[in-house]
Amino acid sequence: MLPLATSDLQGYTYDAKLRLAELAEGPLADPALAERLRADAARLFERFNRDYWIDERGGYYAVALDGDKNRVDAMTSNMGHLLWSGIVPAERAAAVVRQLMSDDMFSGWGIRTMARSERLYNALGYHLGTVWPHDNSLAVLGLARYGYRDEANRISLALLDAAGHFDYRLPEAMSGFPRQRLLFPVPYPTACSPQAWATGTPLALTRAMLGLEPENGRLTVDPHIPPEVGRITIERLRAFGHQWDLEAVGDAGYVRLSG
Repeated sequence: MLPLATSDLQGYTYDAKLRLAELAEGPLADPALAERLRADAARLFERFNRDYWIDERGGYYAVALDGDKNRVDAMTSNMGHLLWSGIVPAERAAAVVRQLMSDDMFSGWGIRTMARSERLYNALGYHLGTVWPHDNSLAVLGLARYGYRDEANRISLALLDAAGHFDYRLPEAMSGFPRQRLLFPVPYPTACSPQAWATGTPLALTRAMLGLEPENGRLTVDPHIPPEVGRITIERLRAFGHQWDLEAVGDAGYVRLSG
C-alpha cells in the first residue's frame, strides 16, 4: 500500500545528515547541531539495516517499505545508490556487490534497474529492467567507495563501449537485453538525448577511476585506471579557488597546483 519509502532515499538522507554535520562543525560553528545530526544519522543507519535487509537469495536490500511497513522485495539497482551513500555496513557490501554484478542485474552494458529474475522484469520497461547511465554512475562511485575498483571499472568500460553506439552521447536509458546476445545496446524508444544526468555520467566514471577526492583544501588521487583507458590527464581543474593539473596511469598518478 502507498506511500512507499524507497531504499535509496534513506541513503540520501543519511548522507545529507552527515554532510550537514560537517558544515555545522565548520563554517556554521554549531557543534550542538553537528552532534544531533550525527546521532540522527546513526539511528537511521541502524533502523535501515534492520528494516530493509533481506537474508534470502544471498542477501540484498528491499527496494522500499510500503505504507504498512512491509518490505517491497524486488531486487533493483537502488542498491548501487546505497553503496554511494555509505549506509551499507562493510560486512554486507560484498553481498550487495555480488548481486549488482550478477547476470540477473548486470547486462554487459550496465546494471539493470530491475533484476532479470523478477516477475515484472522487462528489458524495455522504463524502471523494470532498462539500463540508466546516471543510475550506473552512482553505483560505480559506490563500488569504488567500498574498494571494489575492478567491478567499478567493469561497469565504466561497459558504459563507455555503449556510448560508442550513441555517437558518444549516452542517452537517458537503454534496453536491458544481455550483451552476449546482441552486438549493440538496443535503444530505449523514447529516451531523452541529450539529458543532463546522463551527460554527467562520464565525469563520475572518471572520478571513480582516478579515486579523486577533495580533502582539507587539496585534491588527492588514488588511481585505478583500466588498461583499456590507459591514461587520464586533466588540466586546469578548479577546486578550492585554485586550478589543478593531474595525470594518472594505472595505479600511479599525481595532482598539483597549476600556474
